[in-house]
Amino acid sequence: MRPFRQMTILVAFLLLAAGTAAEPAVAPGYRLESFSKAGAAFGGLSRDGEALLVTDLANGRLYRRMPAGDFEAFGPVFPHGLDVIGDPTGPYRVLRAGDKLVVAQGWTPADVDAGPYDHALIAIDSAGRRRVINADFWNPFDLVAAADAYYVVDSARNSVERLGADGRKQTLMSFRRLRQQATALETLSPTEFNKGSYEVDAVPTGITLRQGRLYVALFGGFPFLAGAGKVVSIPEKSKGAEPRPEVDGLNAPVALAFDEKGRMLILEHGLY
Repeated sequence: MRPFRQMTILVAFLLLAAGTAAEPAVAPGYRLESFSKAGAAFGGLSRDGEALLVTDLANGRLYRRMPAGDFEAFGPVFPHGLDVIGDPTGPYRVLRAGDKLVVAQGWTPADVDAGPYDHALIAIDSAGRRRVINADFWNPFDLVAAADAYYVVDSARNSVERLGADGRKQTLMSFRRLRQQATALETLSPTEFNKGSYEVDAVPTGITLRQGRLYVALFGGFPFLAGAGKVVSIPEKSKGAEPRPEVDGLNAPVALAFDEKGRMLILEHGLY
């Protein structure tokens, strides 16, 4: 399972206080800025000093968006194309980790054979050379770097994975399926969803780290109900701890961050 990702503009985070509904507006103190590039399908972005690092699923490229607004391509071309359900796959996220850049690369496009750089976490050095950190993923959708590890969400396995400095992988959390009430599904199909409840995959999509806890956005699987998305948190150093609810009632959340005041920022895909 994976979330729908064909976004041609990836821009703003919405400030969301727990227990409130997200509105398509900019929170006080924030500025909304949109940018696009002809032919690109942006998949993720992160900061690199004053620049933004952006992934492009349409062309398998990585870009720096400079403060003046121009785009500079860098690094190799990554595998890209459409997956088995027609959504774009390619480099989902890129971030700086010390003297290297780390890319979360999606699963193999449907029309090509599997290669060494598919469904993998990949490091790029200052000379642009690639090194596979670990390729034992199904769909590594987002990651965050800590002092001695990377934490990766595998959307297809519904899990949070920890990669040590040696690339060895450990599963920290496998999310249970999310239970939805049948009343929320009757409008889709009264004959199919007529039981007491219905379960969907959790589909973790976004991850960030703050004060020893990993915060994870759960997109929610098919049929992608409005308000079915959540944010939960787990301890960074503890394996198998029960997830702590943080925010619910979200519409397909895909990314998380915290600002300098400790406020949670959530990017929602919106209604599917």
